[in-house]
Amino acid sequence: MEASERLLKYIKIFTTSDESSETSPSAARELDLASLLVEEMRQIGIQNVRLSSTGYVYGEIPATAACENVPAIGFISHMDTAPDFNGKGVNPQIHPHYDGNEISLGRSGRTLSPRVFPDLKQLKGKTLITTDGTTLLGADDKAGIAEILTACETVLQKKIPHGKICIGFTPDEEIGRGSEHFDVKGFGADFAYTVDGGETNEISYENFNAAGAKLTIHGFNVHPGDAKNAMKNASLIAMEANAMLPAAETPAHTEGREGFFHLCTMDGNVEKAHLEYIIRDHSKEHFAIRKTMLRKIVKLLNEKYGSGTAELEITDQYENMYEYVKPYPQLIENVREVMHALGIIPNEMPIRGGTDGAKLSTCGLPCPNLGTGGHAFHGPYEHIAAEDMDTCTDIIVGIIRRFAEISKN
Repeated sequence: MEASERLLKYIKIFTTSDESSETSPSAARELDLASLLVEEMRQIGIQNVRLSSTGYVYGEIPATAACENVPAIGFISHMDTAPDFNGKGVNPQIHPHYDGNEISLGRSGRTLSPRVFPDLKQLKGKTLITTDGTTLLGADDKAGIAEILTACETVLQKKIPHGKICIGFTPDEEIGRGSEHFDVKGFGADFAYTVDGGETNEISYENFNAAGAKLTIHGFNVHPGDAKNAMKNASLIAMEANAMLPAAETPAHTEGREGFFHLCTMDGNVEKAHLEYIIRDHSKEHFAIRKTMLRKIVKLLNEKYGSGTAELEITDQYENMYEYVKPYPQLIENVREVMHALGIIPNEMPIRGGTDGAKLSTCGLPCPNLGTGGHAFHGPYEHIAAEDMDTCTDIIVGIIRRFAEISKN
């Protein structure tokens, strides 16, 4: 079965995670796909397939003869889709021999245009898979699952020599919990790759250091007619707090390795106001400075308006994986060699976000990220080409083969 066929099957299953839930998986519907994958993995010939009580799917393919000493390599993708946009009732649209022009997405009134998504120019002539404009597609990250399982099937059918291969599919990655209950020891891999990126030629081994910040402002409300020298308007103080942050260091003004403060939500009245931020930076030093900056703002507000006016809670979320991957250059070099052999120019780009691999790397499983071929994730304009999924599958097969070859030499 081709990777795109698997994708079309998986995306029909509603698996949006629920950030308001405290269970694992966060939504029972994620188990529908997990159960299907367990059965499919067994049919392919993957061994020791299991579904954990927290919704994680694991399996392995034992090493072939004379490859027992090859490092065990893992491949990981996530089953859930993002709660940012409707993930129920996905009705994919297939566009064979895409002509490179605008596409009307069903009857939604939305149009997928090369003017907005320049990557479409490179997809001309391919079999393009899109949404009907009313849902996301779910290629993030069901494309990764499809490519991993298609690669495993290829390795087994073609009897390609290989070391131990470990497979892991996680729930709740989209709400930041994908690695929370991941059994690193039981997974059994020495190294792993998440297959959760975009372009086919992506290799990512750097990501943001990340934290969330909650700023609470306490005001004092009196009748506005008697408010002079008495009222403290919490909403106005909250606006003052945000104005102290550098205006050009937001997601809309930054790129590459540049960090930012992102105001996600803001609400309040005279009595109380809340601001929630995410803080991101590739540099550990700059990341620490950003957190210090917020603490300084709180200190200044409390000095100006009185002790207890401003309260700050900062929660670290994940680290840059680079320092954990750096000691194992073969993880990147082997991918480069595979891509070059396939005629692909590698694009080694930092992730402006995070992956399960970032957290798993800090837990002792070095885990760079590979592309899936998908574009415009988390919304109705999501799209992917079947041929690019084949390429990503070939890259995974090539990595498995490469580790076996260099270990024998």
